[in-house]
Amino acid sequence: MPHSPDNLPLALYNADQVRALDARLIAAGTPGFELMGRAAHAVWRALRRRWPDTGVVTVLAGRGNNAGDGYLVAALASRAGWQVKVLAVGDSAQLRGDAARARDEAQGAGVPIQAWSECAPLEGVVVDALLGTGLRGAVREPYAQVIRLLNASGAPVLAVDIPSGLCADSGRVLGVAVRAQLTLTLIGLKIGLFTGAAPDWVGELQFADLQADRQLVAEQDFIARRLAAGSLAWLPRRPCTVHKGQLGHVLVVGGERGMAGAALLAAQSALRGGAGLVSLATRGEHLAAAQARLPEVMGTAVASANQLLALGKAASVWVVGPGLGQGAWGRSLLSVAAIMPVPQVWDADALNLLVAGAVSLPAGCVITPHPGEAARLLGVGTAEVQADRPAAALELARRYRTVCVLKGAGTLVADPEGDLRLCDRGHPAMAGAGLGDVLAGLIGALLGQGLAPMAAASLAVWLHARAGEVLAGQGYGLAASDLCAAIRQLMQEQNG
Repeated sequence: MPHSPDNLPLALYNADQVRALDARLIAAGTPGFELMGRAAHAVWRALRRRWPDTGVVTVLAGRGNNAGDGYLVAALASRAGWQVKVLAVGDSAQLRGDAARARDEAQGAGVPIQAWSECAPLEGVVVDALLGTGLRGAVREPYAQVIRLLNASGAPVLAVDIPSGLCADSGRVLGVAVRAQLTLTLIGLKIGLFTGAAPDWVGELQFADLQADRQLVAEQDFIARRLAAGSLAWLPRRPCTVHKGQLGHVLVVGGERGMAGAALLAAQSALRGGAGLVSLATRGEHLAAAQARLPEVMGTAVASANQLLALGKAASVWVVGPGLGQGAWGRSLLSVAAIMPVPQVWDADALNLLVAGAVSLPAGCVITPHPGEAARLLGVGTAEVQADRPAAALELARRYRTVCVLKGAGTLVADPEGDLRLCDRGHPAMAGAGLGDVLAGLIGALLGQGLAPMAAASLAVWLHARAGEVLAGQGYGLAASDLCAAIRQLMQEQNG
């Protein structure tokens, strides 16, 4: 994920919502050129903090308000005695309104403005003021060529508002995008900075609110909220007289031949996530190993639907799918889960069997697809899911009338009413087998301890991602089971 401070706002906007907020601020009495000036000062401060000794700036300017920000940054740099120039992509004489006024101010400050060419050197820190959040289709020439040459140059880049070519709504690369070392986003956080391909292009993320009126900002619609420690529903402190029967009984169903580890990881996570009781329904040949590793988990060999039905009546939450397989055994067990009137988490092969249409999803579930599973659930390709992950998560929640956790960079949690939350934590070290099983078990544990599905899924996703960050300092090679102890510690830190 892009490196971002913990004090970012919670609200995430799409491009239309940010433009609406900008218009409301102007209508309320803040001139557009004043906002542009505030943006330029914020960019200039960020640039000096990150590269204080460079003394050289090249501004790549397009033809919209994003370019206006760049021209004013150039004026500030020139007045500070830095060596600066603007490379204008397109005829700068065609600029209108505030952007034209900003160009004139740069000229008045003695900034050289040159027409961009392939031969023009990119010197010092490059300020990307090419394309803003309004970009809809693929980047056209000559902008595409400018971006390709910029990325190939190796020059340090500060992107104004969003790296040019990155979709503000989805994080999709629109053909080509600027790879920034620092992005300073303005007025409102764009959801496309946190999901899709964005983490590989944004670099360090900073935010400037441009002194926007807080009441106007609070009244503006937003598309999603970031998950943060202060916004999560945490488990209450346990009373001294609590007993295991009050903390949920999680039943993990899975572990077909050759896939015992997935179910065992989910059971371990449920146990470490605080569930009072954890049972494991699996193939008989896996029981000895399961009991040796986790003696606290009540393992039962299950060969038929009737056996699972009898076992499952004692459980308050089911976690179904880790290592379940898609054969007759898995289909039989899933048919029982589908009729049980208790909260459930469906993961992995339970989702693949759901696609096949053999069962229906019971009420009160949480589904946890990765992009490939999400694509099968929606009947589209994986690339289509990744091209607009927020839309995919919302559609899955609506279509299946359930809370959906769409895993991946910028994991999304959505409910059927359109509530969307995004996790901007996590680390590349988490790209490994079994981490989804740990997440499923953790959600089950939190459901068992009384959290509602949306709250349980949101807290579990955040804890899971933060645990990965904590452990990433030890390097790659992170094993899924490593997360359980780190998650337990994070929960303890919060609850004292």
